[in-house]
Amino acid sequence: MKRKVLFVCTANSARSLMAEALLRNMAGDRFEVASAGTEPSRPHPLAIQVLQEAGIPTGGLYSKSLAELQGQDWDYVITLCEKAARECMLVASGAQQIAWDFPDPAETNRHATFALTLKELKERIGLFTLVHQKETGLNPASYNPVTIFKAMGDELRLAALLLIKDQEKLCVCELTEAFEVSQPKVSRHLASLRDAGLLETERRGQWVYYYLNPGLPEWVARVLNETALNNLELIEQPLARLQAMADRPVVPCP
Repeated sequence: MKRKVLFVCTANSARSLMAEALLRNMAGDRFEVASAGTEPSRPHPLAIQVLQEAGIPTGGLYSKSLAELQGQDWDYVITLCEKAARECMLVASGAQQIAWDFPDPAETNRHATFALTLKELKERIGLFTLVHQKETGLNPASYNPVTIFKAMGDELRLAALLLIKDQEKLCVCELTEAFEVSQPKVSRHLASLRDAGLLETERRGQWVYYYLNPGLPEWVARVLNETALNNLELIEQPLARLQAMADRPVVPCP
């Protein structure tokens, strides 16, 4: 589920609008973003200009009052000036409140000042998303569809992934037996799936077990579910070999 972030400044014409557009552009797959002002006016033309020059979409941006957003639940409320920090408590109940302090570029009305504010906001938001990733254990690569489909584009990797999904946890030696391939080859393919963010590992004594990353995005989970339901033949024989194993392997997995 996406975390909800609200940026607040005084006029909601520059700083908070730019922050809203930046976070949506940088990590819109992980956050639901909005912005508001304690005394809203209208979007500053230079704020829109520097966003567009940076290639950041500005469609739908408009100045909003805090009153419009009352009653909504937020995970983070990020204020961008002292005035907003004092006055936004009415919407910050239950949210983690973060106070940033950026000078209002509208006071200078200079393009260079707006461009500098955009640069500094981008750096701060980049740090915010990085910290959030570490706290939630999310792997940015696992959200990249090209990375995901490239990792699943090999028949053995896809079948191994589906077999692990079916059995919940498997070690390298079990997969070697199930697919009748060498241990180095299995390990190499499992490493590719893990690097793509699809698998995690757990060590139990001398055994290393692989399982689906519990932090997979919902769309990836849906792809795996549909693939498993409609392509049972991919794991039919490996599953039979796995189930025919009388005992766990006696050679430690690497």
